[in-house]
Amino acid sequence: MNSDSKRRHVISQENLPADIAHLFNDKYPKGFNDLLPDLVKYSPGVNPRTGKMIEPFYAVTIETDSDIYLVKIKVDIDNPEDVERWLEGEEEAEAEEVAGTAGAPEGDDTLPDDNISQYGGDDDSSDS
Repeated sequence: MNSDSKRRHVISQENLPADIAHLFNDKYPKGFNDLLPDLVKYSPGVNPRTGKMIEPFYAVTIETDSDIYLVKIKVDIDNPEDVERWLEGEEEAEAEEVAGTAGAPEGDDTLPDDNISQYGGDDDSSDS
């Protein structure tokens, strides 16, 4: 059956029927880490039946012989832009900048504090 003639469904991950949940678990055995590359943000806009705005959501697709399921994935976020940046891989670059590791010169093995005597103690037995 080609995908044009398949029935289409939108359903939350929590409400998947057992057989579709099994397919979901087979496709994404490691959970969120596995589905992350397939996660797509949908911004449907206005519901034509009610005229109300539909909130954007994230989803993946599960396909059977007769149906295509758009499975909504609950993504708890404080700032949607943070998720977008993370999905695009920009967060790692920012984390490196904050940690001071981005652009660090190669081979620079100096300690951040040159007063290393503060790290020694009286119980150091290597001095004997």
